[in-house]
Amino acid sequence: MFVRAIEEADRIVVGRLVLELWGAHTAVAHGQVFFPASLPGFLVEQQEQVVGLLTYAATDGHLEIVTVDALRRGRGVGSSLVDAAVHRARQLGCSRVRLTTTNDNLDALRFYQRRGFRLTALRPDAVRESRRLKPEIPSVGDYGIPITDELDLERWVAPR
Repeated sequence: MFVRAIEEADRIVVGRLVLELWGAHTAVAHGQVFFPASLPGFLVEQQEQVVGLLTYAATDGHLEIVTVDALRRGRGVGSSLVDAAVHRARQLGCSRVRLTTTNDNLDALRFYQRRGFRLTALRPDAVRESRRLKPEIPSVGDYGIPITDELDLERWVAPR
C-alpha cells in the first residue's frame, strides 16, 4: 500500500471517484459546499489501483477532512489516510483535524473515535439545509437510519 498526495494529473480520477462514491461533484458540511475534486488530499494505491481517497481543506488553524473513502475496508486504507491527514496538519501548523459526518454513519463514528477523534458538536436537523445545497443526499442512510443530523469530530494535533 502506498499513500501519496493528489497531483494535478489525478484530478480526473479523483472527480470520477467523488461522483461515484458521493453521488455528486459536491460535498456539504455545516452549510458549506465543497468541491472535493479540486481540493488537496491523498490517494492510497495498491498494485497500481486506487483503493483510498481523502480530500481536505485547511483554514484557520485546522485541517478539515472533507471526504474519506476506503475502497477496501478492514485493510488499513482508512487509517493510512487519516494518518496522512494528521501528518499534513502538523506540517501546515494546524492545531486540529476535524470532520463532519451524519447521525446514521455509525461505522464512521466508531472508526474516528478509535483513532483519537472526539465528538465536539451536534447540529440537529442540519441535513435539511444540506439537502437544499445538495439534493442528492438520501433521506435514509446506513442501517435504515433516517439522515437528519450532522456531528463534528476533532482530533487535536501536537505541534512538531
